[in-house]
Amino acid sequence: MTTESSAPDAIVPETDPLQGQPIRRVQRDGTEFVLLGTAHVSKRSAEAVSALLAQESFDAVAVELCPHRADALKNPDAIASMDLLRVLREGKAGVIAAGLALGAFQRRLADQYGIEPGAEMRRALDEAKHRNLPVWLIDRDVGLTLRRARAALGFWARAEMASGLVASLISTDEISEEDVEKLKEGDMLQSTFAEFAKQSAPLYRAMIEERDHYMAARLREEAAKSSAAPAKVLVVIGAGHLAGTETELQEAKAAPAEIIAPVTAEPKPGWIAKWIGIALTVLVVVGFGFAFMRSADLGWDLLLQWVLILGTGGAIGAALALAHPLSIVIAFLVSPLTPFHPALSSGMFSGAFELWLHKPTVADFQRLRDDVRELKGWWRNRVSRVFVAFFLTNLGTAIAFYVATARLGTAFLPD
Repeated sequence: MTTESSAPDAIVPETDPLQGQPIRRVQRDGTEFVLLGTAHVSKRSAEAVSALLAQESFDAVAVELCPHRADALKNPDAIASMDLLRVLREGKAGVIAAGLALGAFQRRLADQYGIEPGAEMRRALDEAKHRNLPVWLIDRDVGLTLRRARAALGFWARAEMASGLVASLISTDEISEEDVEKLKEGDMLQSTFAEFAKQSAPLYRAMIEERDHYMAARLREEAAKSSAAPAKVLVVIGAGHLAGTETELQEAKAAPAEIIAPVTAEPKPGWIAKWIGIALTVLVVVGFGFAFMRSADLGWDLLLQWVLILGTGGAIGAALALAHPLSIVIAFLVSPLTPFHPALSSGMFSGAFELWLHKPTVADFQRLRDDVRELKGWWRNRVSRVFVAFFLTNLGTAIAFYVATARLGTAFLPD
């Protein structure tokens, strides 16, 4: 059973903070779930959270947060304790950098309207603590969501999405308050990638639909494991998830664990990209072998060209990141080896050396959230410049790899 309301009572005063707020009520397995749809940069959404908790009695508060995002919200300076070298080594640089870019966009809105991004989630956490109510973190891990979204896209779509993030850093246009309220059509992740999601069914599933299923299943899971079945739970979620989560709560027949398992699996590498990579590596090895069979001079000449082309590509990438000259030299030396072993990432080495040479200070971490709001700030801050060195070095190496492979193809041409 589900009902819709704008407030607990049929008639509310004009000044009621719940006036016009999207609220759904769903009965499932003896528990009433009161779903409040919010905009993550809206003062009215934060006020609506407080108003609902003041006007009604709840047994628990559920929020659209994963443990990682909850920690970041409660302790925005937690990034200062992050092991950057481990981030590079474990391949998590992309997730962290994307999170910084999204945060930069949110802080632009915060500056305009005087409210911190995620204020309604923080308000829900604070109110629950004040009222001694248990908090349920029901969203899927943000890193997993981004990895599944990335896996859902082709190369050009990924490039387009990345360029959109970069454009958001370059843009100085102000966002109207009307547009901010339109964010009630989705949460921050959804609204940021809305245009891409509309054009890509796989991306829509990864960013929106899967999370609807996951959150509804987590609500049922938490309600079932509570020692005393909660009679009423306030659920604070981005309004773009309101309809999907409501439908799942109302109609899902499978057990929560059966729903959660497939949407929390790590994405498998695309078979096309995998086989293209294998084919290119085989082509390189066979090309060198064939070149040396034809002529030792030809083989050594192509090998030298390979080293120079890839080394130069990686070095140019590091130079564009304004890396130290020694970091550029390291990029030059490692880049020719990168195609033969994934662990030998030229960007990882140049980024790690930048980290060792220019150790970020406490002040760098304190300024990080402000510096990444503009493109040049990524180069200015010692923390973000590690990520810039990582990405641009890898990008330069990747471009050079295709150039060098094409050059190697001359080994098969007749004299």
